[in-house]
Amino acid sequence: MNIPQLQIQTTRGILGLQIDKPVQEIEQPRATLTQEQPAASLEISTSRPQLSLDTTEVRADVDLKSPLRRSAENAQYGHQSVMEGIARRAQEGQQLVQIEKGGNAIVDIAKQNGTPPQKQLDIKFVGDRSKIKMAFQPGSLSVNATPQKAINDVQLNKPIHNYTPGKVTGVMEQHPSIQIDWKI
Repeated sequence: MNIPQLQIQTTRGILGLQIDKPVQEIEQPRATLTQEQPAASLEISTSRPQLSLDTTEVRADVDLKSPLRRSAENAQYGHQSVMEGIARRAQEGQQLVQIEKGGNAIVDIAKQNGTPPQKQLDIKFVGDRSKIKMAFQPGSLSVNATPQKAINDVQLNKPIHNYTPGKVTGVMEQHPSIQIDWKI
């Protein structure tokens, strides 16, 4: 006798996972740096030294006199010569007044006026350097340096961050099934 049979055939379901991995990108740009060093301010001021030489007396020694000085000396020489002439004439007058006391006053006066004194010959060096008058005023130098501060301009750049999250998706790789079959 045949017994009916029930045949059941099952296929199990297979669940698969599709995984998209997360992606993370981080980039740090360099900071933007601007540096500048201005030149220092430099101020220099000077005053010139002054040297003055007065050579008036040395020039006068070599007979290079100014017209005013020469006129003054000639006037003084003329005045002195007149005074000497007056003194000589007064002395001669005194000698002539005392003629009665004896002596030969006229002969003595003629001898004095007739024979000039002898000149002496000697060597004279002119241009004495010690007569030069010097005056010196030193100059000055002033240096003023003003340093300038450096200019630093720093701009920080934020990091660039890109993130793509991961994804997990369930996928049926094999669907479950049941097959029922009767056999007689």
